[in-house]
Order: sequence, then structure tokens, then C-alpha cells
Amino acid sequence: MRENKLRQLLDAGKPSICVRVNTVWPDVVEWIGQMKFYDYIEFAAEYGPYDLHDLDNFCRACELHDLSPMIKIDQASRCYFAQRAIGAGFQSVLFTDCRTVEEVTHCVQVCRPDTPEDKGLFGAAARRFAYDSSGTDEFSEYLRDVVVAVMVEKAALVENLDAALSVPGVDMIQWGPGDYQMSSGIHTGRLSPEIRGVEERVIKTALDKGIQPRAELTSLDGIEWYLERGVKHFRIGTDVNILRDFWSKNGEKLRGMVSSL
Repeated sequence: MRENKLRQLLDAGKPSICVRVNTVWPDVVEWIGQMKFYDYIEFAAEYGPYDLHDLDNFCRACELHDLSPMIKIDQASRCYFAQRAIGAGFQSVLFTDCRTVEEVTHCVQVCRPDTPEDKGLFGAAARRFAYDSSGTDEFSEYLRDVVVAVMVEKAALVENLDAALSVPGVDMIQWGPGDYQMSSGIHTGRLSPEIRGVEERVIKTALDKGIQPRAELTSLDGIEWYLERGVKHFRIGTDVNILRDFWSKNGEKLRGMVSSL
């Protein structure tokens, strides 16, 4: 079984950088891998269509270029899709929309082996990452290495943040300002002092608990704010947003150039 690159970086206290894609086209994964800049790639399954065959092929493409695959999944059917993704070869799972400590605990259990000591929910399933060793000690060790990441984005979770981030097995968190504004009713803007203050508290609490916060970037503008607060894990860019921004900016310009012809 493959070593978990993101797990190794977290355990060594080293930084990591990631790209997010909403498409499962393996060629996109390979283009990113050929750049040699990125440690892992996130498939935002919460936003894009896919089937179980896509998950296998996405992971195959990652493995060709030493990328550690992460999947971001919907809140519905967390157990099923997280375990099928891990079975396909995904080495980290980003869970969305948690509101309670119990939900965070369940997210960890979903990824951990069903052993007396781990008390997880992942049984001896013969899947792609372990066709010949399901149920073995090696199989269980692989599952212990799966990186469990949680979106801190719901007001209810932020209100109980200390307890939520005290759940054993949470490795990484990411702040979600859009969902926080919606669930809290505070619509002052993602970079307003009020929202930024909550984000800063989330980052500090995570670091105090030994959990690594990851920041979501659309560009390198403003990265200093995160670096000054001890953040060293970053996800930059999303394929569909990059395409939309390019087509929007250049399409408008081109339309103006040809409109008088």
C-alpha cells in the first residue's frame, strides 16, 4: 500500500500546498502532477458529478505523479462515500457541514479501522487500496494514516469549537466563511473585521489543539495574514473558477473589440 504523503508532511511539521478540482478528468490531475509544485490534489465531490469508477481513475492518475488525493464530500451519506473513496485510494477526506461534536466524532470513526483499540467503522473491505490485505494489521495501519479534515463553517460548530476540536483523530481544519455567514446570519463580508475575527479564533484554537489549519486561496494576495498566524497549509485555485475568470475577463474585452466591426 502507498505511503500517505500528506500524513508524512503533517507528522513532520512541514508545509503543504494543494490544488482543488471539480472535475474528475484524469488528464487534469496529470497536468497538475507534471508541474511538481503540489503535494496533493483535492477533488471537490461536493460540487461536481462523479461515479465510483471516476474515483478509481482519479486516484490512479494521482499515483502516477506522487500526488496524495483528498476528497471533499457532502454531509449526506458521509460514511458510504468516504469509505468508497478511501477504498479507491483517497488518502484524506474533507468533511463538510458538521454542526455538533458527535458529527465530528462520527467523521473520524468513518475513516478508522473497526478494531477494539480504534473503535472505527471501516471494516475489512477488499477494495482497490488493499485487495490482498483487507483486515490485516497493514490494512488497519493504512486507515489510521488517512487524514481527517473538517470544515469549520457552521455557526453551531463555532459556538462549541473547543469541544469539537478536542475530538481525537481530527488532523486538519479549514475555515468556511460562506457557510458561516449563512448559518450565523452575519452578512458583513468574508473579509470584514467581524468575520475575520471569528476566522482568527478558529485558527488559533486549532493550533492550540495541535490541529493544522488550512487556508483557501484564490491568489497569493493576502497570504501574509495567514503566515503571520502560523498557517502553513494552503489550497490555491479551483479549475472551474480559473476558467470562469479567464473567460469572463477576456470574453468581455474581446466582445468590446469586435462589437463595432
